[in-house]
Amino acid sequence: MAADMTGDRAAISEREMISEKVAPTLVSRVLTSFDLVVIFVALVLFISNSSTVQFAGSAAFVFWGLGFLTFLIPGAFVTAQLARMFPEEGSLYVWTNKALGSFWGFFAGFVAWWPGVLVMILSGTLVVSLAQSINSSLFTRPWQQGLIVLAVLWFSCLLGTLRFRLTQSYVNVQFVLYSFCLLMIGISGFVWLAGGHHAANSFALHASSLSGWGQWTFFSTVVLALLGIEVPMNMGAEIKSERSIKRYLFWGCLVVIVAYLWATWSNMVVVPVAQNNATYGIVQTVQIAISHTFGSVVGFILVLIFVSDTVVYNYSFARLMFVSGLERRMPHQFGQVNRNKVPANAVLAQTVIASVATAIIYFPIQSATSSYATKVYLVLLAAVTVVWCTSMVLLFADVFFVRRSFPEKFKEAQRTPWALLAVCGVLGIVADAAAVVLLFFSPWAPIFTKAGWDLAVGTITVVSIAVGLVIFLVSERGRGARLGRVASPAETGLS
Repeated sequence: MAADMTGDRAAISEREMISEKVAPTLVSRVLTSFDLVVIFVALVLFISNSSTVQFAGSAAFVFWGLGFLTFLIPGAFVTAQLARMFPEEGSLYVWTNKALGSFWGFFAGFVAWWPGVLVMILSGTLVVSLAQSINSSLFTRPWQQGLIVLAVLWFSCLLGTLRFRLTQSYVNVQFVLYSFCLLMIGISGFVWLAGGHHAANSFALHASSLSGWGQWTFFSTVVLALLGIEVPMNMGAEIKSERSIKRYLFWGCLVVIVAYLWATWSNMVVVPVAQNNATYGIVQTVQIAISHTFGSVVGFILVLIFVSDTVVYNYSFARLMFVSGLERRMPHQFGQVNRNKVPANAVLAQTVIASVATAIIYFPIQSATSSYATKVYLVLLAAVTVVWCTSMVLLFADVFFVRRSFPEKFKEAQRTPWALLAVCGVLGIVADAAAVVLLFFSPWAPIFTKAGWDLAVGTITVVSIAVGLVIFLVSERGRGARLGRVASPAETGLS
């Protein structure tokens, strides 16, 4: 009896998902190693986090080191293993579905997708904040800020529906501009010191720097800054070569590590923490060290960069809706592609959802000050951390469950010793849990009260997860009938 049950479970887990069969026939393999590195950097390297973490003082570098060692690098090893086994469209959705079944697969997909919607809004909010670093009188009213965010969202929608190669080439050009800005931010620290100035903040690590639990909330900031490791694999069926997976993980992680350390150091050298803005302190760094005009030019370029980052978030996370449509968890129209062979319906729907959320956030409130954009940015960042970390727990756990369910396939794809992969899985789960718990110990910036911080972040988190559970329960009703009948060409994704 036990043997029969084991055999049944193996048969179920080995069964292919609809998306595995259909997605590769609908999309084109266009992504190169360089494309994936650019996508990885756009998703993970929110350089403004270097300004936020400065409030941790010299302990910021301790938190960065812990984040790299317990989250980013372990996440790269685990992602590489899972991606080699199942290089499919939808990444975490597919991996968890195979490891734990349909409920956990959908739940993992949802809690990996919903943060993408919030981050799209965040990118638009950051565009507002960066514009204010150039001229503080710009976009001071919430309705003005909301219009800017909406403009960024719909621009990303437009590009997300074009031929993927064309859109990715645009993003690649933006990466070159991003590299220039990162270089200037780092050089500013050396220019400041070469001009005979002393460092604006102390780099001495005192015991008090790590003694208060409130200070450890910045570990959550660091983990947030490193989320998105697996997201390029949402487009697994669109990658030209399996070798690109290893390359993007190695070079992407290297760029992220160097850039965050470089920018954090320079920001702390130049900008006193009392004057540092949590979102655009990196622009202040260049304005103070070199010149206000040149720093404003860097700020303007960063505005363009985060507009293009919104494009990347839109088309990357839309692939999860695309897979959900193919699996009949979402309306089948989301599983269709347009004449450019991209899931345009999913991109459009995602943009509409983000736009509705933007309207709710910005338009009812008209008495706020210009700091409202910064508050919205930080609260959404924190909520994204909690929800996204939930999905990352499943990512790190998948390496254990997939090994149990597919032992032969696991060994065939394995390039890393199992002991190291197991350590990576455990470290990642612990780091995820710690990031969520520590986030509520203290607000990320002094513009919040603790009670207000906990209420805002907690509300968004609970509502987000509740929505995911409701969607799954609704999708279960009649799903068997939808899968059992013969699908029309439109329902198989051929629009």
